[in-house]
Amino acid sequence: MMKMNFKKLFCLVLTLGLLLSMAACGSTPQDTTEDASLPVSEEPAKPSEPASDTGTIPSEPEPAGKPEVQPSENTSAETETGSTRTLVIYFSRTGEQYTVGVIDKGNTAIVAEMIAEETGADLFEVLPVDDHYPMTYNELTDVAKQEQNDKARPAYAGELPDLSGYDTVFIGAPVWWGDWPMIMYTVFENSDFSGKKLVPFSTHEGSGLSGFDKKLASACPDAEVLKGLAVRGNDAQNRQDSVRETVQDWLSGLGY
Repeated sequence: MMKMNFKKLFCLVLTLGLLLSMAACGSTPQDTTEDASLPVSEEPAKPSEPASDTGTIPSEPEPAGKPEVQPSENTSAETETGSTRTLVIYFSRTGEQYTVGVIDKGNTAIVAEMIAEETGADLFEVLPVDDHYPMTYNELTDVAKQEQNDKARPAYAGELPDLSGYDTVFIGAPVWWGDWPMIMYTVFENSDFSGKKLVPFSTHEGSGLSGFDKKLASACPDAEVLKGLAVRGNDAQNRQDSVRETVQDWLSGLGY
């Protein structure tokens, strides 16, 4: 009886052990909450292709190009025959202007083009190599005053045309602190105006010609300086028909 019970117990234990072994081989451990929260891949996400930087990253400013002499379409008979040639040299600014507001075409440029149209002259615009001039009026006056105090000679882009082919040169600029802008003295001192007829003109808001003629004569002593013209900048912008009549009368007095 005791042997039989032991035999049964042994078989029972053996059977139970076999069942437990088979159950262990067929089971799969479940994922934990931490495991489920891990990213699918440990490889960092690839950045998307960068958008075009056009308009987002300022490009390096391009150097000022060499100004070209602009021949007038209204060529006079004298110019065609080669007996005389006329040139208009001018410096002009856009941006905020006193009593005028923000402009996209300079006051002096407007007058210079009128002179060229009436005389058949070529045009040459004086452009600074380093255009550091502010577009706001008060800041511009500060820079202009500092240049005057320093007797600065800002460089201009390109070269003037061959002056030997011109008899008369009109020279214009806005009045800055009662004087020519300092960049114009760079033009005067780097050019040979000997034997030329020089005709100054200015744009202003109350200072008139401001001694442009005397200062030009002093800077270019071997040239003949003729009667100049002063035009209010506000008129150049808003009363162009009247300004053109004034220009025509002035030119008529000079023999044009």
